[in-house]
Formats: sequence, C-alpha cells, structure tokens
Amino acid sequence: MDNAPPSYKGHRYPVEVIARCVWLYFRFPLSFREVEELMLERGIVVSYETIRRWCVKFGPAYARALRCRQPQSGDKWHLDEVFIKINGRLQYLWRAVDQDGNVLDILVQNRRDKAAAKRFVRRLLTKTRTVPRVIVTDKLRSYGAAHREIMPSVEHRQSKYLNNRAENSHQPTRQRERAMKGFRSVGAAQRFLSAFSGISPHFRPRRRLMNAPDHRTEMTTRFAIWDQTTGTVGQPTAA
Repeated sequence: MDNAPPSYKGHRYPVEVIARCVWLYFRFPLSFREVEELMLERGIVVSYETIRRWCVKFGPAYARALRCRQPQSGDKWHLDEVFIKINGRLQYLWRAVDQDGNVLDILVQNRRDKAAAKRFVRRLLTKTRTVPRVIVTDKLRSYGAAHREIMPSVEHRQSKYLNNRAENSHQPTRQRERAMKGFRSVGAAQRFLSAFSGISPHFRPRRRLMNAPDHRTEMTTRFAIWDQTTGTVGQPTAA
C-alpha cells in the first residue's frame, strides 16, 4: 500500500505548519480556536477555520498512513459498543481492538441490534482482511447472532469481565466528546473518530510498561514516523 505523504499543492502554508496543527488537534483535547492561539504564540497567524479544513482534509490521510505502518493485527479481537449523543439523539459507537490495544475499526450506528452487529463484523473483516482466532464481547445478544452467521468457526468468549481492553479504549473518545461538547452529526462523528483513532494512539504507547529512557526512545521513533507520514522530514521547524 502506498505510504507517500498527501499532496499539499495549492496550500500557501508550509507543510510543517499544517502537520503541526493537525497533530495538536488530534493529539490533545483542544478546540480549533485553541490551536489557533497556540500557533499565534509561535508567531504563525492562521485562522481556526483554516485549521478545521486542514484537519478534515489531512487527518484521515495521516491516520490511514499510520495504520499502514502498524504491525499486523493480533488474532484476538475485543468488540464493544457505547452510546454517544449527537444533536440530542442516542447513537452507538462500535469499536474493535486487538489484544495489544490497537484500534482495528470504529463505526457509528443508530442501533445495536443483530443487523448493526453484522454490519460492523463484515466491515471489520473486510478492512483487516483477516479472520481472528478469538473474539471477546460482552453479553449483548447481537454479537452472538452475528458470530453464528458470519464466522461460526471463530471462538467467541462472552463476559463483561473479559472485555476491559475494548472498554478502556473508549476513554480517550469520551474525553474528546466532552471537550467538543458532543458531535454535530453522525457523519462528522465518524470522520473525526476515524482520524482520531488512527492518530491519537500513535502517540500513546503503553507508558506503564516502560521506564523513562525507553519511553523517550519510543516517542522519538514515533515522531520520526509522523514526520515521514506527513512529509515534514527535512522541513524547517516552525518559528
């Protein structure tokens, strides 16, 4: 799969400035106006609306490129769903992670019935192009029905105590949801969360398993990967 950086043709701001704004927005719980203020402090005048357009355009591209650089997903998948409110209406955010906590896919749907579960599982299999050894879910019956119809040969473990991996992966999303005061539409939520789930985890290694020197080394490596992904390698640092 092509890992070439996206095209910046037609943009008058340097690549480094665009990538920095996108990184700030998806890495930290900041609004577009707060990112605008941080860039102004560094002497870079850019409007929050321009930053919003950059995040919409380049966020998904960066996220896809980072996912291409990830190792192959594990063979144990954890599936879970949580409710989110969009314009006052209840929706469900479906998420799948592997045993290492890597996000495999997310999908916003308005139901959590059998049809919704089947749609998510089929999308997950198509996107990963692999079949897991084990799937772990809570006791929602929709998962069992989807499992029996789509991948009956895969072991299915159902327990609310076994699925902490997926449940914990929702925490950064909840944090951003509060900071953004909710999502405005299903499409906007899907676009943001797809990019967010690809960019934010890249800068969140499993810190509790590392000592300080190892963590710094790992972060240096991840920033180098980010520079290659965004095409900022060799670019001058923003003032």
